[in-house]
Amino acid sequence: MKKVRFIEVEGKTVEEAVKKALAQLQLPRNRVKIESVTEEKKGLFGMAGEKPAKLRVSVIPGKDNT
Repeated sequence: MKKVRFIEVEGKTVEEAVKKALAQLQLPRNRVKIESVTEEKKGLFGMAGEKPAKLRVSVIPGKDNT
């Protein structure tokens, strides 16, 4: 049975969330699959309503993975 390995991360932007995920997994971008759960939403004029971007990041199976 294959072990499914993924994490979910949040960031103020999608780019920030991607950087967090890559740092946590200690892998380069080409070794992961990135799925958007929710995109960031900015509040109007800095008011309430701001929501972070949320991503699900999975490790792409390969011979180098442990």
